[in-house]
Amino acid sequence: MTHYTAPRPTRGFHQWLALVIGVVFLLVGIAGFLVTGFGGFSEHDESQTLLGFAINPLHNIVHLVIGVLGLSLWITSGSARIFGWLLLIGYGAAFVYGLYAVDDPEINYLNINDADNWLHLGSAIAGLLIAVWPARATVVRQPGTAEAMPPDIR
Repeated sequence: MTHYTAPRPTRGFHQWLALVIGVVFLLVGIAGFLVTGFGGFSEHDESQTLLGFAINPLHNIVHLVIGVLGLSLWITSGSARIFGWLLLIGYGAAFVYGLYAVDDPEINYLNINDADNWLHLGSAIAGLLIAVWPARATVVRQPGTAEAMPPDIR
């Protein structure tokens, strides 16, 4: 007797991109704490950088949250697209905020510099790609046909 095994879902490019972005942001968030520690939670300090990007503990937490979301939402096509929209909206807003905050230490709570602004714009564009990447074509079989039945029933 043969057992029916449901086909494994294939992952789309947008899902893999969501996973990669999630992993990268999670690692950057963790590495950021090695640079900043936990002091000066939301202070603007241009000397605290990771690979040229300004960070502080609050900024690190944002990276951790984005990373966890990416790791949680990449699994299905629909949830990966939600992650993409979140990236687009969140990092689009961070880009606009950064345009003002980079020159004003009084409102620069995330310790953003010009390099961060470009990364935020790139992250927003990556979010748009994830959100609107074309779905894979799927074959729909009519219920009750031999192709739709498990092999041991045919």
